Amino acid sequence: MNTKLKITKRTFMKSALGVGGLGLAARLLGGLGSPREVYAQLLESGIDEKSVLARVKKEGKLKVGYAQTLPWVHKDAKTGSLAGIYYDVAEALAKELEIKAEYQEVSWADATIGLRKGDFDLFGSSLMYTVPRALVVNYTAPLWHKGHLAVCHKDNARRFKSAADFNRPDVTFSINLGTREEHVLKVLFPKAKIVTTSGQIFLAAEPVRAKKADLWVSGDLDAIIFAKKNSSWAHLIDPAGPFGKGANTWAIRYGDPAWKFFLDMWVDNMVASGFVQERYDYYKETMMAGS
Repeated sequence: MNTKLKITKRTFMKSALGVGGLGLAARLLGGLGSPREVYAQLLESGIDEKSVLARVKKEGKLKVGYAQTLPWVHKDAKTGSLAGIYYDVAEALAKELEIKAEYQEVSWADATIGLRKGDFDLFGSSLMYTVPRALVVNYTAPLWHKGHLAVCHKDNARRFKSAADFNRPDVTFSINLGTREEHVLKVLFPKAKIVTTSGQIFLAAEPVRAKKADLWVSGDLDAIIFAKKNSSWAHLIDPAGPFGKGANTWAIRYGDPAWKFFLDMWVDNMVASGFVQERYDYYKETMMAGS
């Protein structure tokens, strides 16, 4: 038995707008899809109306929190506009969702607090996985994996050949409060001392420059680029030997399975497609060239 679909133009437009926006409605009305394809796309999505995913589609915007970390998310020194590997990935997400991303800067110490408070819907900076963080925020599937490298003052270069030289009582690390480095250093180098700073990641390198601390530790590529840009005093220790490698990705609030499942699959697709790798290679080449 054949059953003809009876869909009024009003019902058609309402459903199409809810699923894919004006672009989809225009394409379907233009006859670019078969009746079966059209019907499949007009079915109710089943997304919980309380989900961030449903809300951002309805409102047309996604609130993204970030803390600056070169080259992942940072402000361009010349223009003041945002750039970086994860910034480009976030912009790609907004484009595919047919919405606009709105960005809010926070310190690393306040990153998970702001997310849980609802100040933003996605923390889109280079967030390393730790169990304490995972107990309060919900990580997406990994966008990247990276280790850590240390930078010392050139005058102290002979003291440190590799990470094997770090676990001593006479060694002082300077790191940014709220970063994964604090956890990694306590586990790997329990004999060493740690001093912390707040604000942007690279502020923690200042005590090393001033010789008030011995080592500054950050993500591997982050440290490589920093040492090149501050070559007048900074010495990168054993660049071929990153330590404490772990998952690096974004975070959302707990309690929103639709948003979590959507992001996990989307992130996996972006990684598998090579988009994240291409952006990584681009920023690495650009910044190592000094441009």
